[in-house]
Amino acid sequence: MSTGFPDPLGDAVKASWRHFLDTYEPLRPELYRYCRHLTRSPWDAEDMVQETLARAFATLAIMAEPPRSPRAWLFRVASNLWLNRARQAGEVPLTAGPEVPEPAASAEPRATREAAGTLLTQLSPQERAAVVLKDAFGLSLEEIAEALTTTTGAIKAALHRGRSRLVTPDPDRLAPVAPAVLDAFCAAFNARDLDRLTALLLDTAILEYPGFKIESGSKAVRAGSLQGTLFGCPEGGFELVAPPRCELRAHRGEWLLLWWSGEEVHTVVRVELDGDRIARLRNYYHAPEVVTEVCRELDVPFRTHGYHPGSAAS
Repeated sequence: MSTGFPDPLGDAVKASWRHFLDTYEPLRPELYRYCRHLTRSPWDAEDMVQETLARAFATLAIMAEPPRSPRAWLFRVASNLWLNRARQAGEVPLTAGPEVPEPAASAEPRATREAAGTLLTQLSPQERAAVVLKDAFGLSLEEIAEALTTTTGAIKAALHRGRSRLVTPDPDRLAPVAPAVLDAFCAAFNARDLDRLTALLLDTAILEYPGFKIESGSKAVRAGSLQGTLFGCPEGGFELVAPPRCELRAHRGEWLLLWWSGEEVHTVVRVELDGDRIARLRNYYHAPEVVTEVCRELDVPFRTHGYHPGSAAS
């Protein structure tokens, strides 16, 4: 709730964030692709992208000089985040090993080429990062060693081990039986019944647009995203061109909500339950890479939007 008083610090932070995005937001598709290779999950990749951008923004504030290569530096921030998580999980860190000749480039596309390939979890986090940075993004051995804070000899060894162990991804797990509350949510959504939808939410429910906005409490979710999605927001320039529709679909072992507008899916939504009520909705409307990947895997038509209102769709 607004206090009516100016907030110089908040205004300054928002202005700095917009300036930061001028340089780093165009790199977001590549950053997402890198994080996607590492995490093997579109949801974890999107979370890692958001945390990487937040860390990069905070780190820039205390750097004496801006990075010479924003792209390479952003990969380094993401790599450090990835390796720190691995160490906390008890993974063995990459250490300098014996010099191993770098394998000759194969004429056949590797599993790390573009977003169609994924590395299995048998690869250590360090091997995974090294192979992706080399094969998918073309960084030099020296750049990879700097990003992973190690030596070129250790990178050669990691590339040799990692490439020799690349295999096809695991098959998707079967989704469990859909909870009744999700069927009820779809029915209420398609009937455009705000009262029934609100009754399915916990009073403390949260609707989150990762990296963009959070609505806290069932009343705020109802008055914000649900109202706008079902009936449009003329004051914000968003008017409905067709009645919205909600569909429940299984994807990679879980149930997702697809929100359609006309003949296209406009967003995918993950749901967290608490008993027979909805505790959290994660709406990926402003995460075009996630929407693209999920909808292609589900073989449904879709439309992507920008990372925030006013930004170009990917």
